[in-house]
Amino acid sequence: MHPDPPVVEVERPEPGVVRITLSRPDRLNALDRRLVTELDAALTAADADPDCRVVILTGAGRGFCAGLDLDGFETPGGGDTAPGEGPIERLARQRDIARLAVRIHELRPPVVAAVNGPAAGGGLALALASDIRVASTSAVFAVGFLRAGYSACDIGISWLLPRIVGTGRAHELMLTGRRADAAEALRIGMVTDVVAPEELTDTAAATARAILASPPFSVELTKQGMWAGVENPGFAAAVEFENRQQVLTALTDDAREATRAFLDKRPPTYRRR
Repeated sequence: MHPDPPVVEVERPEPGVVRITLSRPDRLNALDRRLVTELDAALTAADADPDCRVVILTGAGRGFCAGLDLDGFETPGGGDTAPGEGPIERLARQRDIARLAVRIHELRPPVVAAVNGPAAGGGLALALASDIRVASTSAVFAVGFLRAGYSACDIGISWLLPRIVGTGRAHELMLTGRRADAAEALRIGMVTDVVAPEELTDTAAATARAILASPPFSVELTKQGMWAGVENPGFAAAVEFENRQQVLTALTDDAREATRAFLDKRPPTYRRR
């Protein structure tokens, strides 16, 4: 008997880049138990890999991720609650799913979400937790949870969405549960670029290359510092955090290499030192 093919594919399209593809195209890459487990493992491996400097997250087929697969996440009998599942087990299941967004948010390398189709519910959370989002014209974004009878506040969306698009628009999207197409997502700042479907892979790769042009440690601290600045309640504290980042990065070999390469008018060679 042949083992089932993976539902999360990991590729290295070029040095420094790891591309993670959700691969349940027949279900629009909806999250079932296996996909959650494999995606968590792929993100953990990317975080621990010193050669990984950028992660591209995308979906196979015509969808990015349609959210939680209510039929496929539970036992073979399906249903919202597995037999014998109480509040403790249900909370553990919820934490397993929500941890994916936290993992992406805290990942050492930046994450570029290449949203190739519908991103709903948990799929929207994965996209929002990423650091940069580029989308194809076929992308559609929706909270999803509300229409399924749950709170719209799930998997970090209540924290991420207002910080990305503003509280007013976030409240409207979350309270109505309506869909936003790629053009609206671009207009409200949810994504940075919208391109034709056939251009999405190249656009995400170009974004990754732009990140690779800077020293690895500087990029990592910039990602950390940007999110810390969003979370920090005080301006003075944010500036003091930045001060430490500047000193740490200035003392690296890669910082000196960046300066020499600029003066010599040549591509830099970084060693994360």
